[in-house]
Amino acid sequence: MNIDKITISTDDGDCPVLVLKPESKASLPAVLFYMDAGGIRPASVQMAERLAAAGYIVLVPDLFYRFGPYGPLVPEEVFQGDVMAILGPLMATTNNAKAAADTAAFINYLDSRDDAQSKFGAVGFCMGGGMALTAAATYPDRFAAVASFHGGSLATDDPNSPHLLMPQMQAEVYIAAADGDVLYPPEMAERFEAAMGSAKVRYRAETYTGARHGWMKPDFPVFDEEAANRGWCELLALFDRTLR
Repeated sequence: MNIDKITISTDDGDCPVLVLKPESKASLPAVLFYMDAGGIRPASVQMAERLAAAGYIVLVPDLFYRFGPYGPLVPEEVFQGDVMAILGPLMATTNNAKAAADTAAFINYLDSRDDAQSKFGAVGFCMGGGMALTAAATYPDRFAAVASFHGGSLATDDPNSPHLLMPQMQAEVYIAAADGDVLYPPEMAERFEAAMGSAKVRYRAETYTGARHGWMKPDFPVFDEEAANRGWCELLALFDRTLR
């Protein structure tokens, strides 16, 4: 496994990025990995390695670069304190629209590589779910697939709400929701799925019964190994079907 630490210049500054690739000289599909609010940490790298090992170039940008140096954060410690006092200042530096703007620079970087194919996948977790969906809809000709795991606020009255962009979406979409997630309640899921249906987006949406918000993250207290393995199977099946 090759893991490179690079810097990609965006309109708002220099973004630290991890690029992971399996040992291969072949041209490979690329996947953009949109982080959760816990930022870049060992668990993020672990997940990106799993994805890269399946045969993908994986780009993991630190979307908190506007904030400056931080952490690494330890979720178990964060959840024992005032979560928003710790994460709020970091989260305030980015949003769906900013992440989509940053994605232009990430795409340019991937286009500069001779080992990355031209159609991409995107996956986001928690905060990153809406970012991944927004990016894929903002650059519809570049993304073939996008997945959101326990993503929140996907259909709100915010002007940056992802559901408003569904008429632009060309990628196949997979939505994996947590059971009883206050950040993505049933009425919001219904609104988001209605937007995808109206726009004739190819999608599948599932609620993981018994899984809680953040279940995919191996360093979260709510990590659910059985549900996470199911999520990985769905994610890899989506990317294998659309990117290969």
